[in-house]
Amino acid sequence: MRIKLKYADGIQAGKIPFKVPFLQARLPALKLNPQTLVRQALDGSLGGQTFTEIFAAGEQVVIVTSDITRYTGSEIYLPLLVEKLNACGIADKDISILIALGIHRPQSAAEHRTILGSLYGRIAVFDHACDDPAQLIDLGITTGGVPVSINRRLVEAERVIVTGTVGFHYFAGFGGGPKGLVPGVAGRKTCMASHFALFKPSPQTGKHELAAPGVLEGNPVHRLLLEAARMQRCDLLLNTVLSPQKEIIGVYAGELETAHLAACAQVRELYQPGCEKVDLAIISSGGEPKDINLIQAQKALDYGCRAVCDGGTIILLAACRDGFGHDNFYPWFKYQDLDKFEKALRKDYQINGQTAHSLLSKARRFRVLLVSGFDAKTTARMGMEKAADLQQAIDIALSEFSENPRTLVIPDGGLVLPRIDDRV
Repeated sequence: MRIKLKYADGIQAGKIPFKVPFLQARLPALKLNPQTLVRQALDGSLGGQTFTEIFAAGEQVVIVTSDITRYTGSEIYLPLLVEKLNACGIADKDISILIALGIHRPQSAAEHRTILGSLYGRIAVFDHACDDPAQLIDLGITTGGVPVSINRRLVEAERVIVTGTVGFHYFAGFGGGPKGLVPGVAGRKTCMASHFALFKPSPQTGKHELAAPGVLEGNPVHRLLLEAARMQRCDLLLNTVLSPQKEIIGVYAGELETAHLAACAQVRELYQPGCEKVDLAIISSGGEPKDINLIQAQKALDYGCRAVCDGGTIILLAACRDGFGHDNFYPWFKYQDLDKFEKALRKDYQINGQTAHSLLSKARRFRVLLVSGFDAKTTARMGMEKAADLQQAIDIALSEFSENPRTLVIPDGGLVLPRIDDRV
């Protein structure tokens, strides 16, 4: 059987000497034009109000959207949002777009052009900077003691629109929604303190059981992010749901929590297929931007490993043309003992350190063969084994089994969350 999987902006191909099932999204048969979906969402009831009842002529509007590591369909919906604002009497000069970088790197001019589409050069665009105090305003402290600071442009704007896409998130439950504000346009201290909630409170150890993908109810990270986000005005949320081919297949607009929950429901329906546990999983992160860096690509490992028996083998395809994704990710692998690693994080929590810890914990539970741009030494330091390409990874994996292992292919690992069903 020949397998072709997405890798960067191309594919990796390999042969396996027996048939294997693919675990894929359950996509709707009928798809509307994406522009139609956006217009329908914006023309509907937006939390009990219409678009023209929310926005008025002459108002200053800031639109928040995601950075290049998260494709959202922004080049489609941003022009339509601006069109609606113009129709309300709001001029281009009174509209700006803020890129929700969180703690990510600034965007290049080419990346801004990709995100804004036809609006590039017409509407002002700014990158959020989580470490620039001049950009931040303190909004207070959450009930859990997290200090909340948000980009000044939002606080000073008369109207705020938050946009993004919804998919599973490996400890906040789902992306989109409140994450567009926190951590999207929050100060670094806010980002770190809110994400630290994934740990059980001391003196306990380990990660909170409900800080998991697909879980919102009882998820301490989601609860804290939502509370922090509500401290900042959000007049309209627009969230998309995408197909594995990056087509817009769902658009939800309205109140921050209500619209987000509706998008999450569609993601659950489409991207949580049932399967039984296997001995070998062959997982593609899904190509760019899902595998643009390891911080993004490791989500596919976090989701896909749920379909693998402890001690099983995982092949992960993740090109990582931008390397790790942040300079303070790889240095955390100086901790090779997971207990000592967790103690260090509890003492000096860093989001990228938590991601590194999560990755290493998976590498300890499974044999992980990584097909990427990293060399063998770097890959080994992260607990994984280097494979030059998909075919070599398949050959290495099969050499450890005396007979054909139970095998599963997950071609869009950054989107699909396996649901274990013994009846499958």
